[in-house]
Amino acid sequence: MKKYISIGKLVAPHGTRGTMVLKHHLGKKTALSGLAVFFIEDLPGSFLPYFPVGLKARSESEILVDIDGVTTREKAHTLLQKQVWITEEDFSRFADVSAPISLLGFTILDKDQTLGEVLEVIEQPHQVLCRISYKGNDDILIPVNEASLVRMDRKNRKLILDLPDGLIDVQT
Repeated sequence: MKKYISIGKLVAPHGTRGTMVLKHHLGKKTALSGLAVFFIEDLPGSFLPYFPVGLKARSESEILVDIDGVTTREKAHTLLQKQVWITEEDFSRFADVSAPISLLGFTILDKDQTLGEVLEVIEQPHQVLCRISYKGNDDILIPVNEASLVRMDRKNRKLILDLPDGLIDVQT
């Protein structure tokens, strides 16, 4: 089964011909050149494919998207506020390695103890929160900031942190 990664969401219509604005978290200005398909989660775990026929970078975090079959503003409105997902292979092509979203899939360690794999990245003004599945059952949030980050091992996809005592206990 393919793994999908959320890169942002469709936030607004643009013009009258079905073009939409995709606000993304890829960490760099991109037009997603060569992207053949992206997905929108219709039901939990059920991803529907959409085929872009026009992609144009608008700013560092926005792309103008034209989708096959979406030719009116009204049809575009039905897709607004929906998360856009791409395959893991496409994600590795388009995401900036320094963007917080590139932490997806990293293993978080508190000193020498393995806590879990990063399932979601939530960007905050002064830190990044990583949602992990702790001990296979509880989802907890781990703050990654200047005070907690000890080292990032990109090669082995590990994030070594020094978390405050009791932070894990408060969430479980």
